Amino acid sequence: MTHLELHLLATPRATPELRHHLRDHTYEVRLCATELLTNVIDHVGEGTPVTVRVMGTQDHGRTRIEVTDSDPLTAPARLLATETAESGRGLAVLDALTDRWGVDQGPDRKTVWCEIRHRTLREEPPPRTTPPVPLMGL
Repeated sequence: MTHLELHLLATPRATPELRHHLRDHTYEVRLCATELLTNVIDHVGEGTPVTVRVMGTQDHGRTRIEVTDSDPLTAPARLLATETAESGRGLAVLDALTDRWGVDQGPDRKTVWCEIRHRTLREEPPPRTTPPVPLMGL
């Protein structure tokens, strides 16, 4: 099992730093991790302390990404993004790239997580194990 744990402040400068720490991981892992970090910046607040964990297992063939922040009340929500909108696609990207994702909320924290199954380039993605999250704001 590989394991990486980083303690960062959710700032725009932290995004390339996170990508650098994940340079040995797949593009999908890097993209999902930075999308989760960006959601904290945009919806909880810039400068929020976060813990990013990336765990991979050979047994289950999955990589799990977790981003924990100290705001248990701000849950992620998919927004309807227009063609010209500069934001609003993060959770749709997460939904498309991962096998499953979710939120674990505690009294003083929230962890948004996702899992990506390891697969070869020619292998089709597996069927979804969780229903897609409905779009908010319709």
